[in-house]
Amino acid sequence: MSTSFEKYQKRRLRYSYVSVVISISLVLFLIGVLGLLVLNTKKVSNYFKESAAITLYLKNEVSRDKILNLQVSIDEKAFTKSTKFISKEDAAEIYKKENGEDFMDFLGYNPLENSIDIYVKADFVSPEKMQEIEGIYKKNQFVSSVSYDKPLIDLLTKNVKRISLFILVFCGLATLVVVVLINSSIRLSVYSKRFTIKTMQMVGASKRFIRKPFIWNSVKLGIIGAIFAIFQLAILLYYMNKTFPEFGMVDDRIEMASLFGIIFGMGILITWISTFLATQRFLNLRTDELYY
Repeated sequence: MSTSFEKYQKRRLRYSYVSVVISISLVLFLIGVLGLLVLNTKKVSNYFKESAAITLYLKNEVSRDKILNLQVSIDEKAFTKSTKFISKEDAAEIYKKENGEDFMDFLGYNPLENSIDIYVKADFVSPEKMQEIEGIYKKNQFVSSVSYDKPLIDLLTKNVKRISLFILVFCGLATLVVVVLINSSIRLSVYSKRFTIKTMQMVGASKRFIRKPFIWNSVKLGIIGAIFAIFQLAILLYYMNKTFPEFGMVDDRIEMASLFGIIFGMGILITWISTFLATQRFLNLRTDELYY
């Protein structure tokens, strides 16, 4: 009879450990996802910023050699990420594909101009800096006009700041919720052994001696949960990078290693603190208070 009861207790204990590990891994995975969100917010915003181009329309009499020299000089500027030359013939083909009609059939000539698209680095994509760049090339003797999407630049600048602030606040609140969830799981685990804690205390065991096995056991569960969370996060990161390679989510290996290290450290730290506080609470309770 006692053997079957012991088996039941061991099985119940294993289920308890499994539920704690699952809880820890899920909430640490959530922290990891939030961490990825924070780390990649700037990359995503930079991607969209650097997709906005300033177009220089060139005068018809400017030779290809002079255009090439102008393009090379633009490439050397600190604000330039890349440039792209579009000939008037290519521009006509693009217009034809987008609109489904060939204006040259009824005009008899190509009114479009050669152009250079300047893709600006993200740090220079703001209304003020874009206006400065526009001013520089408006004065150039080879340029007939300069064009870029001013409303889009204004919108990007304002929304990126708002979204970044929102994500930071959301991550702070979510991290607090995650800590509370892990703490609750650990407290429930310790609660099931409250009578064991009090019995050890009554036979003369010190608080430190009683706490030690509970803390070590919880830390082991925290490590296992953290490993599972990192594994899940690595899979998510792999598929996200495969789906959106342009964002370069795994380009910075040190950044990713730091994130995994933080998740691993949090798994240990949160379980250690939660177990310490939970055992301390039951150590300070009177025997008759253990039933409530």
